[in-house]
Amino acid sequence: MDALLTLPQVAAFLATAILITLAPGPDNLMVLSIGMARGRAQGVAFGLGCALGCLNHTLLAALGVSALIAASPPAFTALKIAGGAYLIWLGIQAIRSARPLRTPQAAKGPTQTRGKLFVKGLVANAINPKVILLFLAFLPQFVDSQRGHVAWQIAQLGVLFTVVTVIVFGAIGWFAGSVGERLARRPAIGTWLDRVAGGIFVMLGLRLLVLQ
Repeated sequence: MDALLTLPQVAAFLATAILITLAPGPDNLMVLSIGMARGRAQGVAFGLGCALGCLNHTLLAALGVSALIAASPPAFTALKIAGGAYLIWLGIQAIRSARPLRTPQAAKGPTQTRGKLFVKGLVANAINPKVILLFLAFLPQFVDSQRGHVAWQIAQLGVLFTVVTVIVFGAIGWFAGSVGERLARRPAIGTWLDRVAGGIFVMLGLRLLVLQ
């Protein structure tokens, strides 16, 4: 396989993936909540589970998109255009719903082991249909179909996204206490993170539609 990602591909993708992963969402807020309620190790365990669940979506995206382009290159173009429209819609929704961040209340249920929390995060992310749609819309935007090996390119992008998520979610779980205190003092951070993430989605979608 010689279709390794180029440096511009990696740089653009990593910058976007980091901002998207940092934007407030159910997964990272749950990691924060568990870390604050049950401790650093439990928060990291749940965060790693959520992050590694992305590998499932990577596999689905790689197999689905590669099969599509093999069957019909115009259909791949149609998928990218549909994905661009979906990203624009996601961005608009994120900007419209931007609001000060409210950190979730710490759960007071029975104590769960790190292994159980890891599996819980893994399954919750792996079966989330919204994340599946995001991967199908997001990853192909950084694929250069002219270089071939589309599935291999998507697999590399998915692994990169997983690595970013492992680092971000792991850090949130590890520093849950201090992160929670900072967010509680500056809830407006959530508004700006939502707006930045929304703007990224819109720009990605517009870029695709214009290039097509």
